[in-house]
Amino acid sequence: MRMLGGRYRLEQRIGIGGMAEVWRGHDDVLDRPVAVKIMAPAMSGTLGEITSIDLVRTEARSAARLAHPNVAGVHDFGTSPAPDREVPYIVMELVDGQTLSEHLAAGPLDWRIAVRVCAEVAAALAAAHAQHVVHRDIKPSNIMLTPSGAKVLDFGIAAAAGSHDPDPDAPVMGTPAYVAPERFQGLPATPSSDMYSLGVLLYHCLSGRLPWHAESGTALIYAQRYRDPDPLPPIEGLAPEVLDLCSRCLDKDPAERPTALVAALLLAEAVDARVYVPLMEIGTRPPRPEISTWDRRAAEAPTDMAVAPAEPPSPSPAALSPSPAEPAAADLDDVPVMDPTTGSHSPSGSHSPSGSHSPSGSHSPSGSHNPAGSHGPVDSDSPAGGHGSAGPQDPAGSHGSSCSAVRPVSGGPSVTHRPGGRHRA
Repeated sequence: MRMLGGRYRLEQRIGIGGMAEVWRGHDDVLDRPVAVKIMAPAMSGTLGEITSIDLVRTEARSAARLAHPNVAGVHDFGTSPAPDREVPYIVMELVDGQTLSEHLAAGPLDWRIAVRVCAEVAAALAAAHAQHVVHRDIKPSNIMLTPSGAKVLDFGIAAAAGSHDPDPDAPVMGTPAYVAPERFQGLPATPSSDMYSLGVLLYHCLSGRLPWHAESGTALIYAQRYRDPDPLPPIEGLAPEVLDLCSRCLDKDPAERPTALVAALLLAEAVDARVYVPLMEIGTRPPRPEISTWDRRAAEAPTDMAVAPAEPPSPSPAALSPSPAEPAAADLDDVPVMDPTTGSHSPSGSHSPSGSHSPSGSHSPSGSHNPAGSHGPVDSDSPAGGHGSAGPQDPAGSHGSSCSAVRPVSGGPSVTHRPGGRHRA
C-alpha cells in the first residue's frame, strides 16, 4: 500500500481528472481518515516540477487560511518522489455527504432548503473574502450537503482577490455556466465574481435550471454577457428580497452585486436561520449598492458586535427531496468554448479536480470524490453537475479567518445579531 510523507496510507482512488487524482487515505499518526489530492504526474511534467509544486502549495495555503464550519479543512501539504520528479499533494478533511448536484439532478429544492443552503455558501464566501481569497468555481458539485450543513469544497483554483490568472493566454478557470461575464473579458477574479456564481447557484436551486437556455458553450457565454436571465417561476412564500438578491448577484456590472456578507445575512433572515460570518465591524465596510432595506439595516448594525450566529440546522435527506420539475442543466465542466465577440477560444476548466465521499462508498460521479472534467453542451435534459462534473472533496481551509461564537467585543452575555436589527440573548 502506497505511503506518503511517512504517515498517509492511500487506500482507494476515488477520483481522477486531468490535473490531479483524489484518494481516500488514512493518517497513521492521528488515526483518522483523510482525502489526499495528488497532482497528476503528466500535469506536473507539463507545468514543470517547480511550477506544479508552487501551484499546489499556493492552493493549500489559500485553503488553510480559512476556518469556517461551512468550509472543508486542509490538514497538510507535501511532495512525493516519482521516477523523474517530485509530485505535490494536499491532505484534506474527508467529507461524507451528497453533493448539491445530486439533489438538483431530480429538480429544484424546496425554496426553504435552497435559501438556507445558499445562505451557508454565502457565509463561507464571506469568510474567504475577508481573507482576500476568491473561490472561482462555486457550483453545485462543489457544495456538499452533510449532517452538519453545507460545505464549500474545491478551493483548488482559489486566487488572491483581484489577481489575474498566472498566464494571460491560459483558459479562464472555472465552470462556464457559473463564471462571471467579466472573467471572459480577461478581468481578474474578485469577490464579485464569486457573487455572480452564487446568483447562478441560487437560481439553479430555486428553479432546477440555469438562468439561460443555451445549446452550446459559445451560446452560453454570449447569453451571460448580453442577455438578461430568464425570469424565475413564481414560488409561493418566497420573500421578494430573495428574488431581488438573486437578480443583483447576476448583474453584468460587478460593482452592482452585493457582498457575500450581505447575501448571507439576508438569506439567513429569509428562512429564520443562523449562519457564521466573519468577525468584523460591519458599519466600517465600504458602501455597496442597496438590495433592499435589509441591506441597509445590515450596514447600520452596531460596529462593536462580533457577528457570528450559532451553527445552522442541517438539511435532512427527507427535507432535501426535490420537487418535480424539468431536469437541471449541466455545468459544462471543462468545455472549450469560443468567445463570440472575439472568435477566440475560452476553454473553462477546473484547475484541479475535487471529489466527495458518499457514505455508501460509491465511486460514481454522483456520489464520490469525482474530479472535475466533463464535456457536453448546455442541455436542459442533463442533470445538474452531470457529465462527471467536479465533486466536492477538495481543499477548503481550516486556519486563519476570524469566525467566533456570538459575543459582544466589549464582553457581556452572548447575543445573536439579526440583519433586521434584532438582537437575542
